[in-house]
Amino acid sequence: MGAVLGNQPQMNGVAAGEPPARCERTGDIPLVDIQAAYKTVKPEVDQAVAEVFAQGCFIEGPKLKAFEAEFAKYIGVKHCIGVNSGTDALYLAYRYLGLEAGDEIITQANTFIATCLGATTLGANIKLVDVEPATGQIDASKIEAVITPKTKIIVPVHLYGHAANMEAILAIAKKHNLKVVED
Repeated sequence: MGAVLGNQPQMNGVAAGEPPARCERTGDIPLVDIQAAYKTVKPEVDQAVAEVFAQGCFIEGPKLKAFEAEFAKYIGVKHCIGVNSGTDALYLAYRYLGLEAGDEIITQANTFIATCLGATTLGANIKLVDVEPATGQIDASKIEAVITPKTKIIVPVHLYGHAANMEAILAIAKKHNLKVVED
């Protein structure tokens, strides 16, 4: 619990029960309007969060198990494992695929550091590829130029509401016997 002003409890400067003020931006253009997206699913999200708090199962628990089963079915696989972060998800994927010290992954230059941390934790090296200016996605036409005998995995990162050119990326991966991990 945050500071108490008068008889009203405060959390991060916001009185309990009051919605937080919208973050004000100065001069930058937001890539995603999180509040607009949240408003479209607010009742569902609020109910799910309230149920988790009521159950007290923050790690594992019935909500996670239900999500894993539903998501596995949705994407057409036998299993899905929820983890604590995207960083750990990538680390586990790289490790499962046998990425080792000295190996290389190829990813796009505008990715978040987590894409690289999972690989560097295993001792692998990162090759960055430029992006398509129109979409901000990895430029598939530039991937083959950085492939070496040490390259093991291509990691396209779907950003800004666009998907990477997976048809081209998968063709390159198949041609060079590489794995693909989508971030």
